[in-house]
Amino acid sequence: MTRIRRPRTRLRTGTLTGTAVLATAALTACAGGTASGSAAADEAPRTKVTVNLTGDQAKAGDPVKVTLAGDGTLDGVTVKDAKGGTLTGQISADGRSWTSARTTSPGTGYTVEAKASGATATKAGFTTRAADKVNKLSMAPGKNTTIGIAHPLSIVFDNPVKNKADVEKHLKVTTSNRTEGSWGWMTDYSGKDRVDWRPKEYWKPGTKVSLAADLNGVNSGRGGGWFVRDYRTNFTIGKSQVVKVDLDGHRLKLIRDGQEIKDVPMSAGTPGGDKASWRGKTVLMAKEGTINMRSETVGLGDAYDKMVDHSMRLTWSGMYAHAAPWNKGVFGKANKSSGCVGMSDSDAKWIYDQVQVGDPFEVTGSDAKGTQALNNGYGNWNVSWSAWQARSALTA
Repeated sequence: MTRIRRPRTRLRTGTLTGTAVLATAALTACAGGTASGSAAADEAPRTKVTVNLTGDQAKAGDPVKVTLAGDGTLDGVTVKDAKGGTLTGQISADGRSWTSARTTSPGTGYTVEAKASGATATKAGFTTRAADKVNKLSMAPGKNTTIGIAHPLSIVFDNPVKNKADVEKHLKVTTSNRTEGSWGWMTDYSGKDRVDWRPKEYWKPGTKVSLAADLNGVNSGRGGGWFVRDYRTNFTIGKSQVVKVDLDGHRLKLIRDGQEIKDVPMSAGTPGGDKASWRGKTVLMAKEGTINMRSETVGLGDAYDKMVDHSMRLTWSGMYAHAAPWNKGVFGKANKSSGCVGMSDSDAKWIYDQVQVGDPFEVTGSDAKGTQALNNGYGNWNVSWSAWQARSALTA
């Protein structure tokens, strides 16, 4: 019997061999490389299976296809990466080939094991070329969090995403109550590519949401690079709360489950210039507590430099709701701040303790410098549903 010497450092690539169901004559090599063996006199001839990817510089981003080169049908194929992950796939209707459901990731070694009907399994392997550039992302809200009814699922990418439709196809949102929603692309306030998933209406309290971003092996396109891992996150929608800010009436109200819980006097941004507040449906991005606020950071010169308590961020451009005891003489009477919504210490603390990240702040009134931009925090709700859907890369 002739022995087959197996290499020690890497698996044989290309055509796989297994004992044939039917007795056949010696087989010739198939395109795509071979891994053949000599049959003993008392063994049935071996059948050959070809793999579309071979060698140690195989193309990333393609599915794996295993094809039976002789007679018979495939019983099963398994493709695993070096970390133990599995590429699932399906055998064709005629039983002659198997194709993976997902594509290969760059810089990854794969082991292919195939079994023909009535034959023993056989193995081969290949490694994909390393990526020239890798793309990564950050997601909000965070994993295992509870958030308010207005918070979108937001993804910001490190590098540009030219293949937006391909990326979006690999982002799957699942909700516990089949919430209707859509992805929408934009340029983030930071200048990076961003995509948000927004419900048609505010979330229903108690909704459980999960995201499966199966991006491993997806190419961002020119200048963006490859994704080399999958991402997962999940969160739950908390209480139904809306904060209503009336710029003209100088009042802030907390509404819970449709009922008014608190009504406090406030003073918003000075109208008529850059110090005016933004109008529109904004979303509480973060409860930041006591922070240093400096006017230089928002383009207002050296007007102020203060430690500010009970700070609740509403936009990236620096609009907050917070305690502003220095303006106590105008609460409920006039808008005299540098753009934020200011309250007394006690009122600001009460509101701060009650609100959730993700609660909508619905700001109305004429004393504004305009409507909050889509990307200046989470301005998603200032766009109509049809206009939001049109931002999907998969819109026909």
